[in-house]
Amino acid sequence: MYINQRFLRLAACLLLAALSAASNAQIRQRISLNDGWKFMRYDTEPDKLIYDERPVVTDKNDNKVADTRAAESGVAITSKDALKAWILPTANDFIKDASKHHQRPQNDPGKDFPFVQNNFNDAQWQSVTLPHDWAIDKPFYKEENAIVGGGMGRLPIQGVAWYRRKLNISSADLNKSIYLDIDGAMSYAMVWLNGKLVGGWPYGYNSFRLDLTPYIKQGENQLAIRLDNPANSSRWYPGAGLYRNVWLTKVDPVHVAQWGTFVSTKNISTSAATVDLSVCVTNTSTTDQRLKVSTDIYSLNNSFVKTGNATASFQSTDITVKAGEKQTIEKSILLNNPKLWQPLPAKDRNMYVAVTRVYRNGKIIDEYETRFGIRTLQFDPVKGLSVNGKPVRIQGVNQHHDLGALGAAFNVRAAERQLEMLRDMGCNAIRLAHNPPAPELLDLADRMGFLVIDEVFDCWERGKTPLDFHLIFSDWHEADIRSFIRRDRNHPSVMAWSFGNEVGEQYTSDEGAALAKQLHDIVRDEDSTRPATASMNYAKPDMPFPKQVDIISLNYQGEGIRDAPAYSHLKGIRTSPLYPAFQKQFSNKMIVSSETASALSTRGTYIFPVTDGISAPVSDSTGGDPVNKAVSAYDLYSAAFGASPDKVFFAQDHNPYVAGEFVWSGWDYIGEPTPYYSARSSYSGIIDLAGFKKDRFYLYQSRWCPELAMAHILPHWTWPNRIGKITPVHVYSSGDEAELFLNGKSLGRKKRGQYEYRFRWDEVVYEPGTLKVITYRNGKKWATDEVKTAGAAYKLLLTADRKNTNANGKDLSFITVCVVDKNGVVVPEAGNSIKFEVSGAGEIVATDNGDPANLVSFASKERAAYSGYALAIVKANAKAGTIKVKASAEGLQSAEIVVTTK
Repeated sequence: MYINQRFLRLAACLLLAALSAASNAQIRQRISLNDGWKFMRYDTEPDKLIYDERPVVTDKNDNKVADTRAAESGVAITSKDALKAWILPTANDFIKDASKHHQRPQNDPGKDFPFVQNNFNDAQWQSVTLPHDWAIDKPFYKEENAIVGGGMGRLPIQGVAWYRRKLNISSADLNKSIYLDIDGAMSYAMVWLNGKLVGGWPYGYNSFRLDLTPYIKQGENQLAIRLDNPANSSRWYPGAGLYRNVWLTKVDPVHVAQWGTFVSTKNISTSAATVDLSVCVTNTSTTDQRLKVSTDIYSLNNSFVKTGNATASFQSTDITVKAGEKQTIEKSILLNNPKLWQPLPAKDRNMYVAVTRVYRNGKIIDEYETRFGIRTLQFDPVKGLSVNGKPVRIQGVNQHHDLGALGAAFNVRAAERQLEMLRDMGCNAIRLAHNPPAPELLDLADRMGFLVIDEVFDCWERGKTPLDFHLIFSDWHEADIRSFIRRDRNHPSVMAWSFGNEVGEQYTSDEGAALAKQLHDIVRDEDSTRPATASMNYAKPDMPFPKQVDIISLNYQGEGIRDAPAYSHLKGIRTSPLYPAFQKQFSNKMIVSSETASALSTRGTYIFPVTDGISAPVSDSTGGDPVNKAVSAYDLYSAAFGASPDKVFFAQDHNPYVAGEFVWSGWDYIGEPTPYYSARSSYSGIIDLAGFKKDRFYLYQSRWCPELAMAHILPHWTWPNRIGKITPVHVYSSGDEAELFLNGKSLGRKKRGQYEYRFRWDEVVYEPGTLKVITYRNGKKWATDEVKTAGAAYKLLLTADRKNTNANGKDLSFITVCVVDKNGVVVPEAGNSIKFEVSGAGEIVATDNGDPANLVSFASKERAAYSGYALAIVKANAKAGTIKVKASAEGLQSAEIVVTTK
């Protein structure tokens, strides 16, 4: 009997605990809305529910050098049909001066439009799952004067589209505040619920929230979202659609506000750190509320999961928040023995989470988690960047937001793969060009140890394309800046904010500088713990613009623009190397190169003859192949405004106070295909669009990973038409000496000189066989590499980046196929057409080969190899099992590989 009573008491306690946990789980709900959408894009003239009336575009030419002076100006026209007045109030929470808040008009435009009605039959619309990019799987525009040209990626991003989804709301939810959280919508988003226009956000890269509470009803609710994506609105591929995650958030009317916490740290040592906390509590109810607010700090493991008991607790606070108002609480605490967040190359990140709880009458009504890290950042004009007191050389790259053949639709695994490859190269920093990223990308940066420059705006009042952000800048810049910073400011990976890239206001002297100051001050008002900057490709040290930034952030000016003899015939900005001049003028500011190089190449293609200099602009006659739209992979050719890596390294090594660089760019990206605008994607990546390493990868690895024993030979050694011809051989290595052998015969041993970054044998006469290099470090053997002449293509080989994936309907495996001869040597110029088939628990979602000029749809299951390689991207479905992938090509042995999903 005693045992039974104990058992009953234990069971009762467990039941109460379970009920309590279940109750707490309902306090704040964040529910994915990615499933169950219907989608329609107009094929003909769209509806008239416009945000505003945009100017008529007369100049549709997008084949412009990237540093062309921004000249577009003006704003859109607010016609009688425009819905802007109903959308602008969405920005009010991010406009500091309440007198400038927008008032919503009384009536409900669009309420009679069929697509917003509950009873509209959308059965014939396409069923889609978010994130969704409506353009990425469509055919490319191939014509010369396409509606979307090479600059925006030749894909049908343009037009008006609608998304519809049902929301089921229980009676218990009618007493809650219910919000729609959209992480990214491209662009001019406008949202209706049950026929009522709720609000929207025109800038396609910002995350935003809409309050659905006034429009919600019990039972079935109809959500309808209209997007309007203009052509001629970007310099690169923007993507299209609801291309990031969408959430439904349910909370008590009294709760922590959107992005309502800010955790910062100071006075950091190994023994203690001061943690400052700001919490904004909002009361959307109709009565004043007496509350208690408490926050506890927990350690996180490497999977971002709480471990153990609270590490520290802030003193709880009793407050009264008036009806319809907000109140901010600020607290500080001393955290003993803090574990510091560490950037690469350290392996342990050390993260914390602050759990804020709001109580009313002793009952918890909200719980809000804020992940953060503890670290120090110092920006020294001579020593550069230090993190936690240790110098960190910035070895960074610029990254656009698309994920290659997957387009702009965000996928965590695809982004993680990009960062993994960059990490292997020695990269430790990312500049997000030129817009806020998906929030999950910053989670990855936190977890993997990348430092980040978080950026917003490619233009201000002076636009770069006819229909870009300059049309709405005056209305939205403050809200866009404040919301972007509030969302991202708790990420320890974010080391600095950038509020502009190569803006046209650099040219307008005091007027442009005044606008820069205004934007700078908004940034610092939101976050005074990090520097704010804007990247400059024109503003000089004696101009007013650089005075308004905390860090001197230079695009190409450090190494000089069009200043070398090989560039002398080009038109455009011409600048001598300006590191010394900026350092002299701004001796109190750290200098970093926010864009360097813009070297161009296509993987595995080599064009002869090879320049004997260290840097030259690509042209149809030098380094370029206009027929195949290829650029030589000797890594010596650049965009008109750019430079080779060697020239950049030379400039930085001569000016050691420069904190480092962000190379343009880490990966190829869709759009901006300099120098061949009939192509689809860029040439500037160190890694191509499919994720195959270009030779340049190893040049940066040799510099950024000096203790890694590595060597890499270029070009390949299969040249049946070059027997007896000079075929230069270059070697990248972290060694300081190298000897080259052709078929066992030494072609000379070379010692790399000061300010030399590659070994060159420029007089090698080609003969088939084996080319081998042995490199040395301090006189001792260091690393070797060899390339062999390939025979005829014989078979296919398949490899997977991961052979085990998660069965969640999202995880990916990237399958590489290469064409090899009988001996397994890759056939470097193979272009065989490869067919992919898949069976089992997954599907092929895209294929690619890294060729910027390939205009076969990414959705095709057949792909020509490019320089011997092609890629298939396989997505696991939601049921565990195996995925069998087969690749076949006419006349070659086929290959199969199996991926297991769990």
